[in-house]
Amino acid sequence: MKQKLKTHKAMAKRVKITGAGKFLRRKAALNHLRRNKSPRAVRSMDKYLELSTSDKRRMKRLLPYAF
Repeated sequence: MKQKLKTHKAMAKRVKITGAGKFLRRKAALNHLRRNKSPRAVRSMDKYLELSTSDKRRMKRLLPYAF
């Protein structure tokens, strides 16, 4: 019998997967030195972004049962 693949738990906590199979991530540097950032910059970092296509192949290896 073939061995089960392990899910990379750190990446599973950092990425959300939509019903269509898209990966959503948060922007970086939201909490670090926040008081120096403008309110507009903080609001833009608060949203989720779709992961770039170059990273999707790596995600499929790190999260094998996400689909």
